[in-house]
Amino acid sequence: MSERKRAVLEVIALGVEDAVAAQAGGADRLELVTDMAADGLTPPVETFAGIRAAVDISLRVMLRRSDGFAAGGAEDVDALVRVAGEMRAAGADEFVLGFLDEHGGPDLPVVERILAELDGCPWTFHRAIDRATDRDSLRKQLADLPGLDAYLTAGSPDGVDDGFPTLLAEATRRTEPGYEPRIMVGGGLRLDHVPRLRAAGIDAFHIGGAARPGGWNGPVAVEVVREWREALDAQRPAST
Repeated sequence: MSERKRAVLEVIALGVEDAVAAQAGGADRLELVTDMAADGLTPPVETFAGIRAAVDISLRVMLRRSDGFAAGGAEDVDALVRVAGEMRAAGADEFVLGFLDEHGGPDLPVVERILAELDGCPWTFHRAIDRATDRDSLRKQLADLPGLDAYLTAGSPDGVDDGFPTLLAEATRRTEPGYEPRIMVGGGLRLDHVPRLRAAGIDAFHIGGAARPGGWNGPVAVEVVREWREALDAQRPAST
């Protein structure tokens, strides 16, 4: 019988307290952001450095300057490139990014400029995919970019409840060009979604508000992260 594969649990961290609690609860990885009112922007380099010193699990740093999925004007793009370099210099080696152009396709010139600063570091294309005009086309256009190893997606801009059919369909295509990066489900994700997603072979899960019983104004709770860890570990993935 094949060995059970541990699912990845990623938790949003806004600061050191969140990061320490997430690691203590069994998280495998953190997504570092600030300003959740804008759905998560790039944190200060000092925040990254403090968290990196406090925990030893993987950290993925958000590269995003404003709400929405457009990169902005030339000055905004220059600033994104600059902060990517600053994060690398501070020791960051995993990232989260993703931008769409005015047609709803991937903004390849911007993504490629940022990737030039990342030196092949692993990165996640975030939920911009859920706003793309054509998900399949986006995946195929990004397929050969260095370091891309995951898509953070709910399958729909309206969350996992609506995105289930898309998530399950994409999970069956994991050997096709553009579909090799891991599907990391996040966006309205609940514990009751987990069994069906794990049965489909999905093995990465992302939580933010779900890890905070007091809402975004409260910290990550160790016991809640532990509940998610135990739920993921209890589910056997589909046979491959």
